[in-house]
Amino acid sequence: MSVLSLAVLLFFRGSTFSSAAECEVCVSFLHRLYGSLNSAHTELTPALVEEELLRACTVAQGKEARLCYYLGASSDSATRVTASVARPLASHVPVEKICQRMSSTDTQICQLSHEPQLKDLSSDGLKKLRVLELRNILASWGEECRGCLEKHEFVSLIQEKAPLHAHTVEL
Repeated sequence: MSVLSLAVLLFFRGSTFSSAAECEVCVSFLHRLYGSLNSAHTELTPALVEEELLRACTVAQGKEARLCYYLGASSDSATRVTASVARPLASHVPVEKICQRMSSTDTQICQLSHEPQLKDLSSDGLKKLRVLELRNILASWGEECRGCLEKHEFVSLIQEKAPLHAHTVEL
């Protein structure tokens, strides 16, 4: 009987960790926010955390901006649940647990995932990608290929702009 209960316990514990791993955008964003708060302030209050969350969301882009929308921290959000993040973060609750709790109210939070990092900037590596993927790379950099019709035009523009965006590209 104890073997069965141990197996059930391990199953639920494993599912808890896997659901936290699924919330990669939420976890990474809140980890950075929590780190910056701890380095800048000695004592955290929910009001301070909420203010910093709103400030961080004003400059967030891509999937993190979408997370801010779900949390109600962006100007065009329909609901505002930033207090559900600010209170536990001010109480030093682990970020993974906060994201897991938030996903129980809005499942879209944990469905966000970062785009895979582009590693191969060679012409051959880029030619293997679809035009839509090449456009998405340029869009994530804030660039646009005006007048591009052929794949090689997208490839050459990406190779030209890659040094400017080296911090977003994992080489």
